Amino acid sequence: MNIKVNGEDYETASNTLDGLLGELKVIPERVAVEVNLKIIKKVDVPEFPIKEGDVVEIVNFVGGG
Repeated sequence: MNIKVNGEDYETASNTLDGLLGELKVIPERVAVEVNLKIIKKVDVPEFPIKEGDVVEIVNFVGGG
């Protein structure tokens, strides 16, 4: 299925957000995820469905000092 990830077209075989993050080699605990302008709670990530045309934004936490 075709979706957008961080503004780029992306083709995925996954139908859940957790599967997509796995494909992208992203550790769910280290990012915030938004799907179609809705922030997804970490507890919902494993079962959250993604579908054709969804827009996914993945933001990494960055620390400084």
